[in-house]
Amino acid sequence: MPLTRYGLREWMLAAVIAAAIAVPAGLVGLWWLVGVAAVLFLAVAWFFRDPPFRRPADPDPRAMVSPADGKVTAVFVDPSHPGAEGGPALVIRIFLSVLDVHVNRAPAGCTVTALHHAPGKYLDARTEESARVNESNLVRLRLDDGRPIAVRQVSGAIARRIVCPLAVGDRLERGQRFGMIKFGSTTELIIGRPDDHEPAVREGDRVVGGVTILARPR
Repeated sequence: MPLTRYGLREWMLAAVIAAAIAVPAGLVGLWWLVGVAAVLFLAVAWFFRDPPFRRPADPDPRAMVSPADGKVTAVFVDPSHPGAEGGPALVIRIFLSVLDVHVNRAPAGCTVTALHHAPGKYLDARTEESARVNESNLVRLRLDDGRPIAVRQVSGAIARRIVCPLAVGDRLERGQRFGMIKFGSTTELIIGRPDDHEPAVREGDRVVGGVTILARPR
């Protein structure tokens, strides 16, 4: 399984630590400790996995793909959302557990128009309050037809680092990787002009980043 470049530091550090434990433990016959080191390294590597060959479930480029793997925890219309330039927006919120792939992907072909990092708390990402008060990064995007959308990366109790190596003006294609949130977290898809799209998922659904369609044009 390929590993994401966004976790290079973590999984290389895990490899060094695992080797530092396993080699001397093996020399003195402490095979159980070798096993523990191997399991710890595999756990870190599994978290930073990056499955290849993901294709949208619907070939229509107007259908928005999920920006993350996880479970849909909310689908609602916000009457005034900064990700929609202060206008109404359809918001689809996804919770990512430590077992999910944490690489974020672009929901559609778009251009980055703004990035807004907001410091905050580190509450459990499974709570509704965490989506309002936790540290977050809002990536504002513009579709080719001019409509505003956004992806919001929200940290959790364990996740303490949001990775987003984007700059204003960057072009993203549908399903393209653009960052990750390290360990449990939340990702939101924000679609401006909500009357133009209808949600294709509901609360409780499991979604796959870059594959599952979250909203379709009306």
